[in-house]
Amino acid sequence: MARIGAAHGTAGEVRLWPFTTDPQDVGRYGALATVDGRSIEIEQLRPIKGFFIARVKGVTDRNGAEQLRNVDLFVPRDRLPAPAKDEYYYADLIGLAAEGTGGRPIGIVIAIHEFGAGDLLEIGPAGGGETMLLPFTAAVVPKVDIAAGRIVIDPPAEIEADSADPQTGGRPA
Repeated sequence: MARIGAAHGTAGEVRLWPFTTDPQDVGRYGALATVDGRSIEIEQLRPIKGFFIARVKGVTDRNGAEQLRNVDLFVPRDRLPAPAKDEYYYADLIGLAAEGTGGRPIGIVIAIHEFGAGDLLEIGPAGGGETMLLPFTAAVVPKVDIAAGRIVIDPPAEIEADSADPQTGGRPA
């Protein structure tokens, strides 16, 4: 959901980088959790060039703020809204089986990358080896079936041709 950065000033404020679609949402979920089980409540947010300055409940000085540096914040899944049609939480996609349109196993979704020009799925080949990156578009991924634990991939022609070549093991040469 967000990452706490360096202390800001001497009154216990911290820099905060949200990873939400609407950056202000990070302050709307109530108490957030840390990996080690702590509960962090954001009392106040104010925007500054690309991030926020946040006041965290119970943190009143710079030393307390510095102890939170590089802490990642999470929200319990039950407090997240249900995704809209054709929208997915990345965590729900990781681990899904990737199959070709004819049902041929391609691999497993191991990551989703967001570089600004559109999401990319990283598919780990079923038999091991190098991974492939595919655009996460309706044309390349015509079906996502989270309940069945799979996605259907209709890869671009050049990838499909390479995956049929036993010399390359299903990867571009």
